[in-house]
Amino acid sequence: MTEHPGADVVIEAQNLDLTFETNDGPVHALKDVSLTIDKGEFVSFIGPSGCGKTTFLRCIAALEQPTGGSLSVNGMTPDEARRNRAYGYVFQAAGLYPWRTIARNIKLPLEIMGYSRSEQEERVNNVLQLVDLEGFGGKYPWQLSGGMQQRASIARALAFDADILLMDEPFGALDEIVRDHLNEQLLALWARTEKTIGFVTHSIPEAVYLSTKIVVMSPRPGRITDVIDSPLPKERPLDIRDTPEFIEVAHRVREGLRAGHSE
Repeated sequence: MTEHPGADVVIEAQNLDLTFETNDGPVHALKDVSLTIDKGEFVSFIGPSGCGKTTFLRCIAALEQPTGGSLSVNGMTPDEARRNRAYGYVFQAAGLYPWRTIARNIKLPLEIMGYSRSEQEERVNNVLQLVDLEGFGGKYPWQLSGGMQQRASIARALAFDADILLMDEPFGALDEIVRDHLNEQLLALWARTEKTIGFVTHSIPEAVYLSTKIVVMSPRPGRITDVIDSPLPKERPLDIRDTPEFIEVAHRVREGLRAGHSE
């Protein structure tokens, strides 16, 4: 691994490859991906469907095994990091169990990890507060809107207080107004918790609004075509999207996506 003096490197990929063997022959999901993510960064991955965004996130989470190159999470292999509970993972669908209340859904990983009952209660109360769902712990998923269910899913991922939060298009199925609101809430949550966040999205405005760093990926085989360090301030009201700085970054993302398509 390359040393980064003075930087607190959380995730580091070097020349990462992943090839899936299928009945129709090999599928090159990731090719020569090199990326460093520092502690406390909010990094969005954007690119066309099938470009390897989710695959890269799943590699970080040890849900997929790379076939070449190297990848470290907190200085460990992804598998060791998973065993050390280094991250929480939020999927595209909230994935809440309908027969469990919201509080008991959030408790599930804590039960599996063997936390005491009092510790479970305390952590559930804390994360419900973090995602603005106080008073909803006793409700069932079907009693909550789609946006509230996703917030409960985020609360579950935060419950054991991992330093890294991996989010795979968590707001993709929600309407624009709800999505805007959750984007604002997610930024506020990130500011309060100082987590390192990896976030997959198809939306250019969402990527630009949320991120300190935007990773633009090409169609398969998934490669990084651009890494954009955002010049936007940490405090971001929604109307920042009308500023020249925002529009300029969005234009660069769009150009990166276009360049990836034309190669």
